[in-house]
Amino acid sequence: MLTCDAIRLERDGFALSADVSFQAGALTALVGPSGAGKSSFLGLVAGFDIPESGDIIWNGQPLVPIPPNQRPVATLFQDNNLFPHLTVEQNIGLGLSPRLKLTPAQRVQVQEVLDQVGLSGLQDRKPGTLSGGQQSRVALARVLLMNRPIVLLDEPFAALGPGLRAEMLDLVRTRLIAPDRVILLVTHDPQDARRAADYIAVVAEGTIGAPQPTAEVFASPSEALRAYLGQ
Repeated sequence: MLTCDAIRLERDGFALSADVSFQAGALTALVGPSGAGKSSFLGLVAGFDIPESGDIIWNGQPLVPIPPNQRPVATLFQDNNLFPHLTVEQNIGLGLSPRLKLTPAQRVQVQEVLDQVGLSGLQDRKPGTLSGGQQSRVALARVLLMNRPIVLLDEPFAALGPGLRAEMLDLVRTRLIAPDRVILLVTHDPQDARRAADYIAVVAEGTIGAPQPTAEVFASPSEALRAYLGQ
């Protein structure tokens, strides 16, 4: 379980608070208006921001004192964070070896995940020669191979069409959901949340709401969610 124990972040007049827990073995979608603090919250979990107070605890281990590169976290950013001078195969291989010293077995893993995200045959291309959707799939493939217990997905499929976006969400569920893994997905699309999420946490007015089962949230939306959905 990932627990936010009275977390509070203050930046440039904006305040974000969270006192919630997220279940392992499930995908929780963070939904809410732009500027509510969804991406800022992922930054706190990843370690790119340090809270003014509180702690983030993973299975009893406080994470706030741990630097980002040592946290048990894999993050898929909105901009994909691909290295333009590396090939598709190399960008994905970073998920297995930061020095890109891959064993033959690891190279097979890279090829398998290329097939799974629909990029077979593009392993020697550079990111700049790919479409936005293809770049998103390269970034997803790297996260799939990292095997971290906390996975943060920050609107990763915004550049994809509806069909491919649904396919990638299904792939996330198939490949990433595990009993000992927490997955947090930031999305602005309610349909993505309905399709992929086991739980919904509504983010509004600088507060991360407690996760609730997806079907219950949409069957009886809170006032904050109704405002976001325009109901």
